[in-house]
Amino acid sequence: MMIDKSVIVQENEAGLTALKRDYETLGEQLDRRGIAIDSIKARVSDYGVAIPSWGVGTGGTRFARFPGKGEPRHIFDKLEDCAVIQQLTRATPSVSLHIPWDKADPADLKAKAASLGLGFDAMNSNTFQDQPGQTHSYKYGSLTHTDAATRQQAIDHNLECIEIGTAIGSAALTIWVGDGSNFPGQTHFVRQFERYLDSAKAIYAELPENWRLFTEHKIFEPAFYSTVVQDWGTNYLIAKELGDKAFCLVDLGHHAPNVNIEMIVARLVQFGKLGGFHFNDSKYGDDDLDTGSIDPYRLFLVFNELVDAETHSVEGFDPAHMLDQSHNVTDPIESLMVSAMEVQRAYAQALLVDRSALRDYQQDNDALMASATLKRAFRTDVEPILAMARFENGGVIDPVSAYRASGYRNKVAEIRPEATGAGGGIV
Repeated sequence: MMIDKSVIVQENEAGLTALKRDYETLGEQLDRRGIAIDSIKARVSDYGVAIPSWGVGTGGTRFARFPGKGEPRHIFDKLEDCAVIQQLTRATPSVSLHIPWDKADPADLKAKAASLGLGFDAMNSNTFQDQPGQTHSYKYGSLTHTDAATRQQAIDHNLECIEIGTAIGSAALTIWVGDGSNFPGQTHFVRQFERYLDSAKAIYAELPENWRLFTEHKIFEPAFYSTVVQDWGTNYLIAKELGDKAFCLVDLGHHAPNVNIEMIVARLVQFGKLGGFHFNDSKYGDDDLDTGSIDPYRLFLVFNELVDAETHSVEGFDPAHMLDQSHNVTDPIESLMVSAMEVQRAYAQALLVDRSALRDYQQDNDALMASATLKRAFRTDVEPILAMARFENGGVIDPVSAYRASGYRNKVAEIRPEATGAGGGIV
């Protein structure tokens, strides 16, 4: 069900002349700033962000879910949708699986992904909801539950994720738990956190040598009074307690409004504990909106910190990048394509920052010019760089236009039964 190459050829033929002209014009502008456009394009071409397998399905709110047509029925349909995103954008070479949603024979997973030109990113465990046939409930916690058998069940599930991941070529495990409390006095903060650390240490001890463990903080939801891993400080403590293979994962939506996320990123980089990202956007809370749809400047400022670390060759700096979004009113494939391009855009803009000038302005306490230096890079329209990188990598100049012209959604809708469901939940 990949998109026919003739569609890509036709779309590119329609836009190539204008793209070449725009690219040349931008190249002249950047040259006057001492920036070689081809070098920026090369770095953008090498950049990739992972697609979350669950992201290609329609999400939902806590109140309802409104399925779209042609929704993936299982992980193999999801991989096909992910392959379409990579085919058109050339920016999403890997997929991050969520177990047990995506559980299948590892050999079949690996073969399917290889046939589609995809690899696998971090594995994601799920102990924030009960599964059919599960012996113990996570209603009152998983890795932190007061019952040892329930905690062991959650530990065993994470070990299963490592086993599957090892078989398919993954090298990281991401853990997010919804554990916490909804009432004051419901739980003992210290003992609850001790149980979390004991459980996490049991998982960490079984990590293969080349693996990394990412723990994810989230200020609230579903625990609305207290959350066990509620902020980056607690997350940093966890990573320090576990060891050298443990790192903090930063989800842009998992913070209170107006929190300075780029400074959190800088702190974690400085102390060697930045594991990676879940890119999305938010207005009020953990909204899981399309990346860059609300605050593209914040996304740029995050990448400014990342490029700064990259430029200074910070030891051990190798963050994983993944999208994590819930699509309620858009075609998930379109949203993921746009988000992947927005992440690339922020990266390209951050590469344009005059770091020498910025350093001097900071040293001289010239706040206005330091800010203006960042703004100049952010305001630069780097679309010709992104589009040329896609074109030269075998993708398409305008992915959304090509996707719509292909009729892919209608074609898969003829094969995949119409989904139903009024319940809440993200998938």
